[in-house]
Amino acid sequence: MTTQEETLAEFTVGPEEQGLRLDVYLSRKDATVSRSQARRLIDDGEALVDGRPARASHRLRHGERVSLRRPPPLPSGIVPEEIPLAILYEDDAILVVDKPAGMVVHPAAGNPRGTLVNALQFHCGNLSTIGGVMRPGIVHRLDKGTSGLMVIAKSDEAHRHLSEQFKKRLVSKHYTALVQGDFRDDEGVVDAPVGRHPVERKKMSTSSRRGKAALTRWRVLERYGAFTLLEAKIETGRTHQIRVHLGALGRPVAGDSVYGGSTRTLEPPELRVALKNLTRQALHASRLSFRHPLTGREMTFESPLPKDMAEVIRFLRERAADK
Repeated sequence: MTTQEETLAEFTVGPEEQGLRLDVYLSRKDATVSRSQARRLIDDGEALVDGRPARASHRLRHGERVSLRRPPPLPSGIVPEEIPLAILYEDDAILVVDKPAGMVVHPAAGNPRGTLVNALQFHCGNLSTIGGVMRPGIVHRLDKGTSGLMVIAKSDEAHRHLSEQFKKRLVSKHYTALVQGDFRDDEGVVDAPVGRHPVERKKMSTSSRRGKAALTRWRVLERYGAFTLLEAKIETGRTHQIRVHLGALGRPVAGDSVYGGSTRTLEPPELRVALKNLTRQALHASRLSFRHPLTGREMTFESPLPKDMAEVIRFLRERAADK
């Protein structure tokens, strides 16, 4: 079966799964299906319980057979573009790329061209279809202004295995962040739900009424007085998680004007001059570890700091050394 055909998955409800809602059950059985996606498939008649349509709220019973049909993807209309890619690894199942800051991951309203997906379509074309027609190959994402490592799935089988690893928190993701302010401790944990901001709908917040569990571990790498270089390891992958968590601590990522990290009012003025070329949040996905989706081999990749962050850190080191 090719990735352009429909797929059919069948499950039998176990005793420990009795009582689960159908939409919850499907999102747990298939790592590539979110609960909202499961509800849409159920509403479209693509999920059956013992051969009959059911509601998303249906409470499952032990022994019931659940089937889920995934229709073939529609043509995406994505235009392949010859955009240079920093590829650290590639085989028939995956690619690992080092995304530059400023590149959007996939096409969306306002960003139909110039994305990582446009570049990937030109580079290899054969990408997994599970993530949707506008997100071929995309298993996880980085913000436009965040640079660093991403793993891309070439096949649906690879995508399913990688998604399962992300869902079970088996993927290790480390980020390097330059933040404003100092820390009393050398390391710590932020354990606060992240969800849509209650007022500003384009932002995320730890004050959301419908926040999802989010945990970020951080440790200090270097101190520069007004700034601190951190390593952040995320146990979950919520939208803007590190930026939101550090902003909630009052230690926003430098250059992140959305969550309090604007550099326009920094004192003394030479700090503003040094950071004028930092046109994005100083956040870099520097280390990524996972098991190869087909061979099971443990794989680890590292990425050095990009030039814009490295230059700012060099200035801060020299300034701190002169004091």
